[in-house]
Amino acid sequence: MRCAPFRCTFLTAPTATAWDPEGLLSTLPAIATCLLGVFAGLLLKEPSLQPHQKTLWLIGAGAAMIALGVLWGLQFPIVKNIWTSSYVLVCGGLSALLLGVFHQVIDAWERRSWATIFIWIGASAITLYFINGIVGFQPLATQLVGGDVRSFVDSHLTPGAGSFLEHAVGLLLAVALAGFLYRRKIFLRV
Repeated sequence: MRCAPFRCTFLTAPTATAWDPEGLLSTLPAIATCLLGVFAGLLLKEPSLQPHQKTLWLIGAGAAMIALGVLWGLQFPIVKNIWTSSYVLVCGGLSALLLGVFHQVIDAWERRSWATIFIWIGASAITLYFINGIVGFQPLATQLVGGDVRSFVDSHLTPGAGSFLEHAVGLLLAVALAGFLYRRKIFLRV
């Protein structure tokens, strides 16, 4: 599909710009990835389980998915570009492990002060995604610290440090906007 500013047309012949690396067969593993997130959300919302039990379920499921994904990867390689089912298992398992650890620290142990930035970003994730798609935090950061500043940092520190600085400034712009929106209680709901 090729889109102009106000119209979209479907291409009848494949071109280099319309190539889809995942293809139709990767749609099912992508749906499975989404469902893993849904199941994790349902687990976290389950009122009959204690926080520690939820953590154990997440960590146990994560470890099992990683093990299954690595074993399945011996027959069906773990490849992100074509979104293989073994990739879904390994990444879903890693995500469940991390979610379990963060759930334990933040919700069960109530150690929340370090996670304020993540709360800001999570509360405005859709808004940040939308604004990044329209304006882009990276182009703004390039305007601020690109060009001469980037060249200066690259020459005085190490090659690539200027690019790192640009990305760090882009991230800081997104976090600053998220903090502003959170303090003003501006939330985009879907």
